[in-house]
Amino acid sequence: MKHETQQFSVTSLPANPADERHARMVRYTLAMGIRLLCLAGLLFVQGWWLLILGVAAVVLPWFAVVIANTGKNTPGTMQAPGGQLVPLGQMPLRGGGRETGGRPE
Repeated sequence: MKHETQQFSVTSLPANPADERHARMVRYTLAMGIRLLCLAGLLFVQGWWLLILGVAAVVLPWFAVVIANTGKNTPGTMQAPGGQLVPLGQMPLRGGGRETGGRPE
């Protein structure tokens, strides 16, 4: 039985969870800072600007959460154990290559 060794590149590793969390916090804080400016601007503007800043202050929290929680992975792919990038729904078989739940060959 021949054992194949796989070599993984450091660049193929996922991002450090602490770094990813920090990046999400920065994006969220920036969006909430813009919202705070919109709320403060409501005190100083008139006309259409009042409506625009009001809508932005109401809608921005939702966008902030969506923007902050976007991931770096491409849609339809996931990181398999062992570092292989496989299409979603096509995980490698476990247990010696035999299907589970079927009739053994």
